[in-house]
Formats: sequence, structure tokens, C-alpha cells
Amino acid sequence: MEIMGQMATHPKMKRLKLLRRIVFMMIGAGLFSVGLEIFLVPNNIIDGGVTGISIILAHETNVPLGVFLTLLNLPFLIIGYKQIGKTFALSTLFAVLMMSVGTSLLIPVPPLTIDPLLAAVFGGIILGIGVGMVIRSGGSLDGTEIVAILVSKKGPFSVGEIVMFVNVFILGSAGFVFGWDHAMYSLIAYYIAFKLIDITIEGLDQSKSVWIISDSYNEIGEAIVKRLGRGVTYLNGEGGFTGSDKKVIFCVITRLEEAKLKSIVDEMDSSAFLAVGNIHDVKGGRFKKKDIH
Repeated sequence: MEIMGQMATHPKMKRLKLLRRIVFMMIGAGLFSVGLEIFLVPNNIIDGGVTGISIILAHETNVPLGVFLTLLNLPFLIIGYKQIGKTFALSTLFAVLMMSVGTSLLIPVPPLTIDPLLAAVFGGIILGIGVGMVIRSGGSLDGTEIVAILVSKKGPFSVGEIVMFVNVFILGSAGFVFGWDHAMYSLIAYYIAFKLIDITIEGLDQSKSVWIISDSYNEIGEAIVKRLGRGVTYLNGEGGFTGSDKKVIFCVITRLEEAKLKSIVDEMDSSAFLAVGNIHDVKGGRFKKKDIH
């Protein structure tokens, strides 16, 4: 009976997870549409990638922006379907269609500001949050990212370098179409959106991994548990120069706890080796913070 109950709840959980992804993609695509039609496009400010090309073409041809957003992304979706996966391609297609519909519905809505700097800042913020939500849900809103992933596998350049090169070319083109002042505003909007994408994907309460090597590992480990409420793991290591056995403390903390952890380590052993790195996702284990008494 227990096994049958688990089997009955499993499909339900999958449906709820799928529904959650769909809702978040719709919200993300909707925010992206607002950022474009209410802030950037009325002020002749563009974004990078396919979106930037679509804005330029829509301006030059008077064809609705949503048409170009769909048509220009389709070839990349086909490539993504064959090379990256069905789920990713279908999720991206859904998000792009929602984005195209959203921009079409918002055409009659007047812009919230005609100040290009305000439009670049707030448009970039809204765009970045929207894209981040879609990416967290397993999709994408720009086909150039798909090409960058595939090209990076066969060349010496990283995904970030390829995307940056393409976007520098596109943002530079805005100077010839809208004027160089608008091209600079576009660069501001792109930078802000880029940063907000990272924040949305990683979360404001970003996790960090910590490695500590010290002869006072017991004292440091106990202090982290008692004063930070975080669990620690002791790993066995070997010194590369001395060949002596070493204990390595590993733990995961939040960004806000980093300063406190450093002060604990410095207090216990000022000569301890300490390395801190960013983590994009944490799942399982006992990462949930314990109460500190």
C-alpha cells in the first residue's frame, strides 16, 4: 500500500513541478516584454543578441517586434532541439512565444519614462530578472546563447566570450541606427540586465563553498558549528611540499556569513589557509542552517 501511495504521488509531484516551470517562464517572459516595450524600445535602446537585432529590424521596417523575435529565434531553436535537447528547445520555444505575444499586447501601452537613462536602468533591471527566471526554469529567450554553447565546444573561446563578441557588434550597430548616445544607453541597459540575470539565477542569498586547512581544525570546526550554525565536513589531505597528513575543513555558507566565518578562522588560527568560492546551486545534505543557541 505504501509503494502504491508513493507511485500515486510521484506523477502529481512531476505535474506540480511542470506547472511551476510554466508559470515562472510566463512571468519571466512577461517581465522581459515589459522591459522591452515599456522602457527600452520607446527610447530607442536595444538589448544584445537576437532581441537587439529584432529591435533594429522592427525600427527599420515598422513590422511588429514580436514577429522578428519569433522568426529570428526559430533557426536557433531547431539547432538547440538537435544538439542540446528536446526539453530545453520546447521550453525555449514556449518562452519565446510568450515573449512575442507579450510585446504585441504592450504596443498600445505608453512608456513609463522618456528619460533614456531611467529607461536603460529600469529596463535593464526588469529584462535581467525576466531572463533569469526563464533560465532558472530550463529555457532561454535568446538564440545566440545556443549558438555560443555549440561553438565553444569546437573552438578556443568560452560561451561568455562568444556572447560578448556578438553583443559588442550588435550594440555597436545601434550607434548607426539610433545615434551613439543611444548606443551607450544600450550598453548600460545590457550591463545591468547581465548582472540581474546572475542575481536572479543564483539568488540574493548566494551560497559559497569554503575550504580551510589548519592544524587547529577541531577548534575551527566546532566554532563554525556553534557560532554560525553550519555543519562541517573533515576531509583527509596531504601536503604537496612536506608530504604530511592534513585535515581539510569543508563547509557551505551564505554570502552574508562570509565575513563572520573569516573572523572565526582568523581568531582561531591567523595562519590558516582559507579558500572561498561561489556556488550556483545547493541541494541535499544538511545545508539548512541550524539554530544557534
